[in-house]
Amino acid sequence: MAASSALSSSFLPTLHHHTKLTSPSNQIVKSSLNKKKLLSFRIQAAKLPAGVEVPKVQPQFKAPFLGFTRTAEIWNSRACMIGLIGTFIVELIINKGILEVIGVEIGKGLDIPL
Repeated sequence: MAASSALSSSFLPTLHHHTKLTSPSNQIVKSSLNKKKLLSFRIQAAKLPAGVEVPKVQPQFKAPFLGFTRTAEIWNSRACMIGLIGTFIVELIINKGILEVIGVEIGKGLDIPL
């Protein structure tokens, strides 16, 4: 039940391929780089550390539908409720509606020239 992963580090040797080679000495370097294989390492634990338990059921990940996740929607709805209640409290304190506070005239119908 051990996990394995590929190891990448700045200390490991890396191969740099150059697209523009002009001199014959550079062509020799290019041919020697093509012969080398890319090195990769796998690390696998021999046994689990003390106190670590293996899960009985593998967790299942459900992809979010268009970015809508349950947790995000819960936090967004809570923020909306706090904002709405805050708006009501402000209207009660100043005895004006929010539209009147920002300068919109209300109660006289729509002012649309026809």
